[in-house]
Amino acid sequence: MMRFENPGRGAGVEADLHDRLTGLRRRAATAPRWRFHMNWRLAYRIGFHPWEDAARDPPFVAKISELFDREEKGRKPPFGPALDLGTGSAIWGIELAKRGWQVTGIDLADKALRRARDRVRNAGVDMRLVHGDVTALRAAGIGSGIRLVLDTGTFHDLKGAQRQAMGREVSAVAAPDATVLLLVWPKRRRPLIRGASRSEIEAAFPGWKVTDVEASHFRLPPILEPLLRPDEHWYRLRRN
Repeated sequence: MMRFENPGRGAGVEADLHDRLTGLRRRAATAPRWRFHMNWRLAYRIGFHPWEDAARDPPFVAKISELFDREEKGRKPPFGPALDLGTGSAIWGIELAKRGWQVTGIDLADKALRRARDRVRNAGVDMRLVHGDVTALRAAGIGSGIRLVLDTGTFHDLKGAQRQAMGREVSAVAAPDATVLLLVWPKRRRPLIRGASRSEIEAAFPGWKVTDVEASHFRLPPILEPLLRPDEHWYRLRRN
């Protein structure tokens, strides 16, 4: 279940967000082309961050844990370098660090990174946080040899050229035996999130193969589900 950052106004904030999203959907229905996409800084200001709120959704948590287990099977920690793209407040990066990965998280949203620093400190884990762009990982000093790349909702809202750049950058920093885990909403007309198709993922990662596509089992609150219709899936990629 999503949790909004102003607990004193929980239901009111959710209803207000519903009204805003409804307005965006109506505008989109008459627009000549789809122009509404995620403003990450605004999302954190109003407390809309389902990629983090999923941490309180047991089916989603069970699924992402299963995916991590799969990547760690037959190995012992430390598992090697991991990169959390669009880390937000570092919820999933911290989880990887607890499991024995050497994690770097990258994000552009200042508020998210401030929250991430607090979470990392409180969790008592070693996780590097970088203010930077997922389309310019080398310029941000991410390094190389990354064995696990995790994206819980960044790729599917990028524009075409940005997706291509992200794919190139991931390929540049990833190890030969790396795995990429992308959480993607399907492409359809909706407020905030563009979504992406399998063909778009494959076009952005030409040196990689999609090995698995699996439902994440995450659902938004009933008031938002029919508006956004996430129907999100995990895409697992390995180098060809």
